[in-house]
Amino acid sequence: MKSIQQLSILLILSLFILFTSCDTKKETVGPYFGNGFHNGWADQHSIVIWTRLTKNAEGNTGGAKFLVPSAEEHRQLDKDAKPDNIWKAQIPEGLTLDEMIGACPGASGEVKLVYYPLTNSAKKVETGWFAVEDSKNFTHQWKLENLEPDTKYVVEMEARLNSKSKVSDKIAGAFRTPPVADAKAEIEFCVVTCHDYIRKDTTGGHKIYDVMLKMFPDFYVHTGDIEYYDKPEPYALTEEIMRFKWDRIFALPLQRNFWKNTTSYFMKDDHDVLTDDAFPGMTYGTVSWERGLEIFDSEQLPTADTTYKTIRWGKDLQIWITDGRNFRSKNSDPDGPGKTIFGKEQKEWLFKTLQESDATFKVIINANPILGPDRKNKSDNYANSNFKFEGDEIRSFLNQFDNVYLVNGDRHWQYVTHFEGTNLWEFSTGAGSDVHAGGWPQEDVRPEHRFLRVKGGFLRGEVSRRNGIPTLTFQHFDVDGNVVHEEVFKK
Repeated sequence: MKSIQQLSILLILSLFILFTSCDTKKETVGPYFGNGFHNGWADQHSIVIWTRLTKNAEGNTGGAKFLVPSAEEHRQLDKDAKPDNIWKAQIPEGLTLDEMIGACPGASGEVKLVYYPLTNSAKKVETGWFAVEDSKNFTHQWKLENLEPDTKYVVEMEARLNSKSKVSDKIAGAFRTPPVADAKAEIEFCVVTCHDYIRKDTTGGHKIYDVMLKMFPDFYVHTGDIEYYDKPEPYALTEEIMRFKWDRIFALPLQRNFWKNTTSYFMKDDHDVLTDDAFPGMTYGTVSWERGLEIFDSEQLPTADTTYKTIRWGKDLQIWITDGRNFRSKNSDPDGPGKTIFGKEQKEWLFKTLQESDATFKVIINANPILGPDRKNKSDNYANSNFKFEGDEIRSFLNQFDNVYLVNGDRHWQYVTHFEGTNLWEFSTGAGSDVHAGGWPQEDVRPEHRFLRVKGGFLRGEVSRRNGIPTLTFQHFDVDGNVVHEEVFKK
């Protein structure tokens, strides 16, 4: 199967070279696809495509460095919430955000989308031209429907300033739709967490993206903390700076190339909503909790009708993408029956769809841990004592199944947890770079740890049939693409 996928990627790259051979960048002054495009929420028949137009073709890698306020100054800027003070404390006098390192400013213009099955260009669908929404950071989204299952699609985009202008930029990529529920399909996927621009490990981005692209995964999940508002260079205490940080990380070439060629599911967590351990009622600088959710859910990432979803990937795999922010109680509320992370409706949906599923393997992907262990000073997730009531309810429910596996992000270390005498397994992906890893002592190996590694990397999953037996394999990788741990489950 992978050899076919590799040929498909080569064909798509050939189409991309042909599609962009006119070298529009030399003939025009933009707008450009400096942030590429990503997709989200794919199922057998639909997907959402997101893009953004930019003033320049690439991020400003030679830009000026930000000023870094002290910890006390940062706390005061957050408390006072005065935009002028936030600006002066971080941006050198006389400069604009566009002149800072990594900047990828937006631009007005129009975009057009063409898509078709890789093996049947006669089914080409072409949209009209749409103006990007300047009020939504120069972005535009399409929901593509009536797609064919288990199909590789080619995506081509064009940009122009207006109807009187020539095409200023072109870009191409691909995605794959999931197979139907009774298909005995071999499926490979990757899961990551915890990135930000400052803690990338190459100038082009996080090198795990080059490693993962060469694996040709059928799909990919980012569990959240895609970017960190509350880390310096700069602290994103205003909407303008929040958008700057999205624009900057989306312009990284390694990420950009991976995302435009891979079926993806993007989740949110605390740092890309507001700040560490964020919950309802909080603000960060000038930005409210509600606005932080809105920027993520309807502007900077592909938008769906709900922020959680289950998707069947053939007979042997079904995944659940959960939401741990939109419906949660305050961390500071007393624990008990009314305190929640998933919310009543999402929890009922999760329990119901798990019971209804006849998939061989069921993988629940969460932004945060359910099993842990986690640090005693944390209070944000089901592995912490102040969400113990609902955590125990969920763990008890899940323990009735012998084919449910938990995958989580958020923690900056890789682990596999299994409690002896239960059916509960949890796989923590680990941060996206070694410099971003930490938070747990390597020597603190608990009885429930099957594996513990305080380094960066990612998690790979594979569902296959070995000698006719359905098999689920989880592998932890380091940032260079080496397998550091493996667990194999047969049904």
